[in-house]
Amino acid sequence: MNITVQSIKFDADQKLVEFIKKKTAKLEQFLDNIIEGVCYLRLENVVDEANKIVELKMNIPGNQLFAKAQAKSFEEATDVAVESIRRQINKHKTKTRTNGSNHKELLSSTGEEF
Repeated sequence: MNITVQSIKFDADQKLVEFIKKKTAKLEQFLDNIIEGVCYLRLENVVDEANKIVELKMNIPGNQLFAKAQAKSFEEATDVAVESIRRQINKHKTKTRTNGSNHKELLSSTGEEF
């Protein structure tokens, strides 16, 4: 999987880029056919300390997953965004498994009630 990290209006530290790539690479444990990912890092001009925004976009076959997180640090926001993408992957896998199989018809043909 190829991850592109883009920092908007500032230069991201190499350690931060490596952290993001390491965290997003763990998503391949849940779905091995992720095509590519793009991570946008932004700083917002707000009074609040939580002004770091991470937007994560993952392309998977037949779908695109997106997560946006805002926190006090880019690392924290990355953790939240990756967790959100992980939940979306699980939801996508469940949906494709249910649509791809006809388990309801198999159960009804055997006479079982659900």
